[in-house]
This record gives sequence, C-alpha cells and structure tokens, in this order.
Amino acid sequence: MKSVKDILKSNVLATNKHISDIKPTNSEPDLPSSHHNSGQTDHPNKVETFRCAICQDRGIILEGEVAHPCSCMQTRKLENQFRNARISRELMKCRLDKFRFDYYTPESKDKSHREAALRALNASKSFVNECKHNPHTLGILFTGPVGSGKTFLAASIANELMEAQLQVLFLVVPDLLDELRATYKSEINEMDLLDSARTIPFLILDDLGAHNYTDWTRNRIYSIINYRMNELLPTIITSNLSLEEMEDYIGLRTTSRIIQSSRIFRLTVEQDIRLQMYQERERKK
Repeated sequence: MKSVKDILKSNVLATNKHISDIKPTNSEPDLPSSHHNSGQTDHPNKVETFRCAICQDRGIILEGEVAHPCSCMQTRKLENQFRNARISRELMKCRLDKFRFDYYTPESKDKSHREAALRALNASKSFVNECKHNPHTLGILFTGPVGSGKTFLAASIANELMEAQLQVLFLVVPDLLDELRATYKSEINEMDLLDSARTIPFLILDDLGAHNYTDWTRNRIYSIINYRMNELLPTIITSNLSLEEMEDYIGLRTTSRIIQSSRIFRLTVEQDIRLQMYQERERKK
C-alpha cells in the first residue's frame, strides 16, 4: 500500500522558465472534458487526439524563447491536490457558500439550531481567511449529533484551503485507526503515516467518535494532536461526542490538548440533514 507521505510528493511545473530548461511531458493530464480536443501532430500523415489542444499535452506554451505553463497544468495540479488530500469524491463538492440554513430552521420558534449553525459557518469562513495569512492559527472542533453538518463544514474548509494552494490532509478517524492497526501485520511504515498526519500544514480529522480505541491507538491519536499543538499547526476535528465523552474514549490528556488548540462549536438539528436531503430528493421524483 502506498503511504500518505509518498502520495503527497508531486512535481509542479515552475512558471516563466527558459525553454532550454523545460522538458515536454509525455503524460496526459487529467482534465475536464472541455479540454479534450483534437490536434495535428508534426507528422502530416498522422492525426493524434490531444487532451489539451492548447499545448498538445506538452504542458507548456511557447512565446519566443520563453515557455509558460499551460492552463491545463494548473487544472492538473488542483486535481492532484484533491487526490493527495484523501478527500472523497462526494466531499469535493462541499463549499462554504453552499451551506444551507433551511436545514436548521425548525418548525417551532426555537432558533438555537440556526444561530449555532451561523456561528459555526462564520468561524469556518474566518478560519479559511486567516489561514491564507497565518498558517499557525487555532484549529476548530465541530461537535454535535450525527447529520448536523459537521463534516460538510470540515470538507468545505479543506476544499477552500486547497483552492488557495495550501496543503491539506483529510483523514476519517475510523479509517486511520484501521490503517494504524494494519501496520502490525504489514510492511506499511507506521511512522510515514503518523509523520504525514503530524506535519501536514492543515489536518482534518473527521468522525472522532465512539470507536474501539485501544491504549495503542489512543497513544497514536495523542501523538498527532500533541505534536500539532506544540508546532501550532491547525487541526479541524469533527466529533459526535461531548467533551466529557471524548475524555472517556480518547483520554483526558488528548482532550485537553484539543481544547487548548481549538475553537469549539456545537451544531444541532431537529432532524438528521441526510434524512432531510433524502426526503427532498424523493419529493422531486
């Protein structure tokens, strides 16, 4: 299995290099269908289809003796960022400007759900803006019941940070624990996995919930949280546990460090948002 650390390594074409310093690429970048056009090769009797007709898949555009990166390279770079961040295809769609308050508007007169959602959304926007200037700001802990929008906000933050060319790693805690356990019986280097989670500029830990933690996995979670707190590296955490429950599951010292290094926001809803989305989708059929 390829380690997280390995997939984070990628080569990006520098801008405005002299043509003699640049070698054309033979690989085809992953691009939207709008870039899939046909082009003519240098051989008059041979027609070849290029994914990008602008640069003919070389990744560069020549202007005299100077070569500039084609726009398709930026598209490829962004797509690689999303892939390397380990964020799922579904969560790639999340953006803060798509946050829907109607899910938090109850039929009763209680406005607490909407008010809490507004505070969490505003904090998310502020976090993204702050990170563009200060990579050592406080992280965020989103708590609340299942289906209250915690993962949507965390994924939206991750996506917007990546669009700002910042390096992000999105880890679902149950999957992380499975990978850590797997290092017992495989050739996977546990330290590669832990080092990536500890040192990435921005880490998302999604679903830090009531899982089957052992002393060994608790120590690994502590190692990640403690390192990041000491190095002032922001972490976004989502959890359906209260702080008291969190102490029971992952331990007092880890919970204490999360509190110290995070702003805490609780999201609540009268009805699971996923159920609301299902009902909305079925009504349209």
